[in-house]
Amino acid sequence: MISTRRVVAATVAATHHPLIEVAPGGALPPLPRTAWLEIDLDAVVGNVRLLQGLLPAGTRVEPVVKADAYGHGAVAVARALVADGIAGLCVATFDEALELRQADIRVPILILFPIPAELAPDALRHCLSVTAGDRLLLERTLAALETVPAEVEGRLAVHLEVETGLGRGGVLPDEAVSAATAIEGCPRARLAGLWSHLQAASDSDITSGQDARFGLAAGLLEDAGTTLPARHLVSSGGLLSPIAGTYDVVRIGIAGYGIVPDGLTPAAAHATAAGTLRPAMSLRARPVRVVWLEAGSGVSYGPTFTTSRRSLIVTLPLGYADGYPRSLSNKAQVLVRGMRVPQVGTVAMDAIMVDVTDVPGPPVTIDDEFTLIGEQGGERISALEVARWGNTISYEVVAGMSGRLPRVYYAAAEAVAMRAVACETSRGWGKPDSRSGGTSEDETGLLGRE
Repeated sequence: MISTRRVVAATVAATHHPLIEVAPGGALPPLPRTAWLEIDLDAVVGNVRLLQGLLPAGTRVEPVVKADAYGHGAVAVARALVADGIAGLCVATFDEALELRQADIRVPILILFPIPAELAPDALRHCLSVTAGDRLLLERTLAALETVPAEVEGRLAVHLEVETGLGRGGVLPDEAVSAATAIEGCPRARLAGLWSHLQAASDSDITSGQDARFGLAAGLLEDAGTTLPARHLVSSGGLLSPIAGTYDVVRIGIAGYGIVPDGLTPAAAHATAAGTLRPAMSLRARPVRVVWLEAGSGVSYGPTFTTSRRSLIVTLPLGYADGYPRSLSNKAQVLVRGMRVPQVGTVAMDAIMVDVTDVPGPPVTIDDEFTLIGEQGGERISALEVARWGNTISYEVVAGMSGRLPRVYYAAAEAVAMRAVACETSRGWGKPDSRSGGTSEDETGLLGRE
């Protein structure tokens, strides 16, 4: 086989900011801003283990780390899961898969949405699995594989998606045999999976119908003499509300991050497990300003909020560009000193304001820590609660956390890594890193100027 490690190193460019890892007991470099996410890697690993325990013997889980691991950070999460024994991962796009390969994640990776046909040879070179769900795109993908040089060994793993009722992707069940035959007939491809996705996991009628149509497609393949590949139909919702069969693989998504899918009532047999899931993400900030404003003062754009009394207003340095939605304006609450306080005024691109007038004790200062998602002092604000304030779903809240928010990763209650857009890893006036092409200020003559 061609060395995927060598090819990846030669052709994959960084797609996300690299992790800065910290030795046990060591200190992180200073955060570049006073708003950040904390990610509990032990919670992610523990949730996936818990969910694996609900499955019958022989059924494996393949966690979904698409959308930057639902906002948690794909590389850090994938490394933690693989270190715990996870043998396969799922993403949504080709570049998400490349990011993991660049980070030396070597387990099988399935790309759940069809990729451009011309990228099929690259998927083969990087040992990625792809999805086929449209006949014309499948034909073009197989044709593109004919351009792979003869010296490159191996066959591209293709998972055939079947349309069972979601209305989003996949070949119709009665087209599955011809599509599978086309895949198996290509010297550069192999049928590696048969899959679909549930529309409403806790709806018995809808889900039972989808399960039946999926079983029909699998049966047609078997009747045609095709060796049945790995089958996967359910994800987090389907596992917690077990109406459909779990088959060979379960794709664990939002539940792996400690969140029960919105609107889902887990089955009685799985209610305890669902209640044991631990949210892995917390959003925290410290103020950049604390000021008393007189009655009648407008706060933020509009203004959409005006103080009715002399009020102590803090500014937190994050906004809708960080994934804290503008729709939360004048609706959200945050925690400080374990107490809920209201967000006031319009959420701006880079800032929100909070009214802390009623917080007991000494006045709040810039040294106080605020929690926007997560737990503080026995109180908790969940992603689901934030979603309801903003008229959306918890998936969008966590997955929408911007890449510019620093992420601090914890394991065994210690900070083990961080990720930021840019971060100084040391302090002082040292010489510039030659790789950056930069020039230190002492070389420009700026030192000593007024």
